[in-house]
Amino acid sequence: MSHKSDLIATDIEAYLKQHEHKQLLRFITCGSVDDGKSTLIGRLLYDSKMIYEDQLSQLEADSKKIGTTGGNFDPALLTDGLKAEREQGITIDVAYRYFSTAKRKFIIADTPGHEQYTRNMATGASSADLAVILIDARHGVLTQTRRHSFIVSLLGIRHVIVAVNKMDIVDFDEQRFNEICDDYRSFATRLDLPDLHFIPISALKGDNLVDRSENMPWYSGSTLMNFLETVYIGSDRNLQDFRMPVQYVNRPNLNFRGFCGTISSGIIRPGEEIMVLPSRQKSKVKEIVTFDGNLDEAFAPLSITLTLEDEIDASRGDMIVREGNLPKSRDHIDAMLVWMDSDAMVPGKTYLFKHTTQTLPGTIDTLKYRVDVNTLHREPAPQLELNEIGRVSISLSGPLHFDAYRRNRSTGAFIVIDRITNATVAAGMILDKSGDSDAKSIWDDDLQASDSGDPNEVSAVTPAEREARFGQKPATILLTGLTGSGKTSIALAVERKLFEEGRAAAMIDGESVRRGLSRDLGFSVADRSENLRRSAHLAHALNQAGMICVASFVAPSEEVRSKVGKLIGEDRFLVVHVATPVNVCRTRDTKGQYAKADAGELLNFPGVTAAYDEPANPDLTIDSSQQSIDECADAIVKLLRTREIIR
Repeated sequence: MSHKSDLIATDIEAYLKQHEHKQLLRFITCGSVDDGKSTLIGRLLYDSKMIYEDQLSQLEADSKKIGTTGGNFDPALLTDGLKAEREQGITIDVAYRYFSTAKRKFIIADTPGHEQYTRNMATGASSADLAVILIDARHGVLTQTRRHSFIVSLLGIRHVIVAVNKMDIVDFDEQRFNEICDDYRSFATRLDLPDLHFIPISALKGDNLVDRSENMPWYSGSTLMNFLETVYIGSDRNLQDFRMPVQYVNRPNLNFRGFCGTISSGIIRPGEEIMVLPSRQKSKVKEIVTFDGNLDEAFAPLSITLTLEDEIDASRGDMIVREGNLPKSRDHIDAMLVWMDSDAMVPGKTYLFKHTTQTLPGTIDTLKYRVDVNTLHREPAPQLELNEIGRVSISLSGPLHFDAYRRNRSTGAFIVIDRITNATVAAGMILDKSGDSDAKSIWDDDLQASDSGDPNEVSAVTPAEREARFGQKPATILLTGLTGSGKTSIALAVERKLFEEGRAAAMIDGESVRRGLSRDLGFSVADRSENLRRSAHLAHALNQAGMICVASFVAPSEEVRSKVGKLIGEDRFLVVHVATPVNVCRTRDTKGQYAKADAGELLNFPGVTAAYDEPANPDLTIDSSQQSIDECADAIVKLLRTREIIR
């Protein structure tokens, strides 16, 4: 009997050890109201045998009493635990559920679908590795779908599954599934969603959740559970930049002094050199101490205690890093802010900013713009209200040691606390471009130069004389749109029409400029910005000569387009958005660029592996899939007449 008990104990220990070493995946479910988020989670728990018998009995009873499935088993009741949620049939709070399979452990956050609970959704998404965005097959992509997708992108969640739910209600129609996928892809080109997948499901019936659906033989992809078990998240964590905020100094006796904290990113080993910020004192790691014994190596997100070879001063709020790999340390930052309080954000008011283990007082200097999360357009606003998102510039009382949020979610995130109520009023993500007043862009000097001196001081001909000679005012028309949208073809047609009218016009496009003026540039975000800057100078020179410049560029950044307008002169700069849908652009791709971008071979490709900001207030919007090239060109010439550039 004793031998049998020992065997059982050994089996249990082996099972627990195996379970302990399973990889953990955190994911959220989000989407619009009644898309089936809670039902999906309940069905996953049910199909993976993670519901106890007494829970199942209670659920069956509750389903008859307060369920929304006509008395049948309602999986949503498993996560909608609050009384108000069950009464209204909605999710209000973020419900966390745990389950495991033979391959992985999972923590699910079921987030609310209603707009007024956007802050709850952002809270649930802040620690997720993956997002499951549900779309009701009957309704397609809705406003709240777009809202949640934007927040998922903003919070840096790399892996996204778009689960088209309730396929049983639309008779498992393949065409309907494809329509929704195309619609979502068209919207998602403006977001940063590098790993995007689509799965048709029925959460209530269990189709394509754990087992492949017999009702959808046309779908050959992975089931939802199989994808959750196999998606690779190992490369998502930053293992390059070692960052350990000091949480506590452990001094139990005279012979031991250790610095405790959770590793935010990177790897550390005994013997390696470190630096403590902000003092910049240096030492070497003596030991990596844990409750279970010393380690030869530690990595994120382990909680450890470091002992050092030298007696150096460090306390809570300091950060231990490597000497040759330092974070930025500044007291001015730019950030995206999700406002979570019923009292509006007040620029100039002093708040507390909690970043890792450091808390500093500071102020929100300016609200640069508010994002309309339904359209992704940026708009001026005096303040942020509850659930609104905007870009802000922040001044702090001391230096913050941070990385950009895109590079390191742990050291790039912070929360804002009201000093009086101690309530958390906002969550922030630090942007790549900091608000440091000393950091200058090459654009800055250009804009100052264009705003200061007389633009005609080097010319013997006045603008009035040129206007009289050519019968036109100088202007630059920027045609912006995705690759394959038809920009260059339309620009050439506009140039031809103007020439036939006897106008002085010239066409430039991104490809021709890259063959000459910008041969040294690549396709990074910075290089695209520099290419457009040089092209703006070329357009400016053509305008100074009295000519109309028709420019065809992808120009994906709204911020950079705005700088082009300031450099050229906003009174003679027109933006035409060639808004051809991305699915049409793909069919015109003779160079295979979209396919290469889909395969990860072409980085920073707007619309696939990089964002494209649609113009917030274009002077004209055209679509070459709905209008002929000739009709599009006529519309632009008409715009020039309306603005009295030509008569």
